[in-house]
Amino acid sequence: MEKQLINPPSLPPPRGFNHGILVNGGRTLFMAGQDASGADGKIVAPGDLVAQFEQVMRNLKAVAEAGGGAVTDIVKLTIFVASRQDYLGRLKDIGRVFRSYFGGYYPAMALFEVGGFFQDDALVEIEGIAVIADK
Repeated sequence: MEKQLINPPSLPPPRGFNHGILVNGGRTLFMAGQDASGADGKIVAPGDLVAQFEQVMRNLKAVAEAGGGAVTDIVKLTIFVASRQDYLGRLKDIGRVFRSYFGGYYPAMALFEVGGFFQDDALVEIEGIAVIADK
Protein backbone atom coordinates (compact mmCIF):
# COMPACT_ATOMS: atom_id res chain seq x y z
CA MET A 1 0.00 0.00 0.00
CA GLU A 2 1.30 3.41 -0.93
CA LYS A 3 0.28 6.74 0.70
CA GLN A 4 1.09 10.03 -0.99
CA LEU A 5 0.63 13.27 0.95
CA ILE A 6 -1.21 15.90 -1.11
CA ASN A 7 -0.41 19.49 -0.13
CA PRO A 8 -0.84 21.80 -3.14
CA PRO A 9 1.38 24.90 -3.18
CA SER A 10 -1.74 27.01 -3.89
CA LEU A 11 -3.01 26.24 -0.35
CA PRO A 12 -1.49 27.39 2.94
CA PRO A 13 1.15 24.95 4.22
CA PRO A 14 -0.58 22.48 6.56
CA ARG A 15 0.39 22.48 10.21
CA GLY A 16 -0.73 19.48 12.25
CA PHE A 17 -2.62 17.90 9.33
CA ASN A 18 -2.31 17.18 5.60
CA HIS A 19 -4.67 18.57 2.97
CA GLY A 20 -5.10 15.13 1.42
CA ILE A 21 -3.69 11.64 1.28
CA LEU A 22 -3.82 9.59 -1.90
CA VAL A 23 -3.78 5.84 -1.25
CA ASN A 24 -3.13 3.04 -3.73
CA GLY A 25 -4.11 -0.45 -2.59
CA GLY A 26 -5.31 -1.60 0.80
CA ARG A 27 -8.63 -2.15 2.53
CA THR A 28 -10.79 0.74 3.77
CA LEU A 29 -11.96 0.84 7.39
CA PHE A 30 -14.68 3.36 8.22
CA MET A 31 -14.45 4.18 11.92
CA ALA A 32 -17.56 5.27 13.81
CA GLY A 33 -17.37 8.38 15.94
CA GLN A 34 -15.50 7.51 19.10
CA ASP A 35 -16.17 9.46 22.27
CA ALA A 36 -14.33 9.11 25.57
CA SER A 37 -16.29 6.04 26.67
CA GLY A 38 -14.41 3.49 28.69
CA ALA A 39 -15.14 -0.25 28.50
CA ASP A 40 -18.14 0.28 30.80
CA GLY A 41 -19.72 2.71 28.32
CA LYS A 42 -19.34 5.71 30.63
CA ILE A 43 -17.45 8.88 29.70
CA VAL A 44 -14.06 9.04 31.42
CA ALA A 45 -12.84 12.26 33.04
CA PRO A 46 -15.97 14.42 32.83
CA GLY A 47 -14.96 18.05 32.34
CA ASP A 48 -11.37 17.25 31.23
CA LEU A 49 -10.96 17.70 27.47
CA VAL A 50 -7.36 16.44 27.33
CA ALA A 51 -8.10 13.25 29.28
CA GLN A 52 -11.15 12.63 27.10
CA PHE A 53 -9.08 13.24 23.95
CA GLU A 54 -6.61 10.62 25.17
CA GLN A 55 -9.43 8.09 25.72
CA VAL A 56 -10.74 8.82 22.24
CA MET A 57 -7.24 8.11 20.85
CA ARG A 58 -7.20 4.79 22.76
CA ASN A 59 -10.59 3.92 21.29
CA LEU A 60 -9.52 4.79 17.72
CA LYS A 61 -6.35 2.74 18.18
CA ALA A 62 -8.41 -0.24 19.36
CA VAL A 63 -10.68 -0.03 16.29
CA ALA A 64 -7.73 0.31 13.89
CA GLU A 65 -5.93 -2.65 15.48
CA ALA A 66 -9.09 -4.78 15.50
CA GLY A 67 -9.28 -4.12 11.75
CA GLY A 68 -5.71 -5.36 11.30
CA GLY A 69 -4.04 -1.95 11.14
CA ALA A 70 -2.55 0.81 13.26
CA VAL A 71 -3.39 4.45 13.97
CA THR A 72 -0.91 5.50 11.29
CA ASP A 73 -3.19 3.77 8.76
CA ILE A 74 -5.81 6.44 9.47
CA VAL A 75 -5.97 8.81 6.51
CA LYS A 76 -8.89 11.04 7.60
CA LEU A 77 -10.12 12.27 10.98
CA THR A 78 -13.15 14.42 11.69
CA ILE A 79 -12.98 15.95 15.17
CA PHE A 80 -16.10 17.23 16.89
CA VAL A 81 -15.71 19.32 20.05
CA ALA A 82 -18.18 20.89 22.47
CA SER A 83 -16.05 24.05 22.69
CA ARG A 84 -13.62 25.29 20.06
CA GLN A 85 -12.27 27.78 22.62
CA ASP A 86 -11.50 24.98 25.10
CA TYR A 87 -9.86 22.95 22.30
CA LEU A 88 -7.69 25.89 21.19
CA GLY A 89 -6.80 26.71 24.79
CA ARG A 90 -5.58 23.14 25.36
CA LEU A 91 -3.98 22.69 21.92
CA LYS A 92 -0.45 22.09 23.23
CA ASP A 93 -1.61 19.32 25.57
CA ILE A 94 -3.88 17.83 22.90
CA GLY A 95 -0.98 17.94 20.41
CA ARG A 96 1.25 16.09 22.87
CA VAL A 97 -1.38 13.35 23.25
CA PHE A 98 -1.89 13.21 19.47
CA ARG A 99 1.85 12.82 18.80
CA SER A 100 2.11 10.06 21.43
CA TYR A 101 -0.19 7.99 19.18
CA PHE A 102 0.66 9.25 15.67
CA GLY A 103 4.27 10.41 16.02
CA GLY A 104 5.01 12.85 13.20
CA TYR A 105 2.26 11.45 10.94
CA TYR A 106 -0.78 13.65 10.30
CA PRO A 107 -3.96 12.50 8.53
CA ALA A 108 -6.25 14.85 6.64
CA MET A 109 -8.40 16.44 9.36
CA ALA A 110 -11.36 18.70 10.01
CA LEU A 111 -12.57 20.21 13.29
CA PHE A 112 -16.16 21.19 14.11
CA GLU A 113 -17.73 22.73 17.19
CA VAL A 114 -21.08 21.05 17.86
CA GLY A 115 -24.04 21.73 20.11
CA GLY A 116 -24.04 18.38 21.89
CA PHE A 117 -23.17 14.71 21.89
CA PHE A 118 -25.08 11.50 22.54
CA GLN A 119 -23.60 11.35 26.05
CA ASP A 120 -23.99 14.54 28.07
CA ASP A 121 -20.47 14.39 29.63
CA ALA A 122 -18.71 14.03 26.26
CA LEU A 123 -16.49 16.95 25.22
CA VAL A 124 -14.97 15.41 22.06
CA GLU A 125 -15.80 12.76 19.47
CA ILE A 126 -13.66 11.70 16.52
CA GLU A 127 -14.53 9.60 13.49
CA GLY A 128 -12.00 8.32 11.00
CA ILE A 129 -11.19 6.47 7.84
CA ALA A 130 -8.23 4.12 7.68
CA VAL A 131 -6.67 2.32 4.73
CA ILE A 132 -5.00 -0.89 5.85
CA ALA A 133 -2.52 -2.86 3.75
CA ASP A 134 -3.84 -6.02 2.12
CA LYS A 135 -2.80 -9.22 3.87
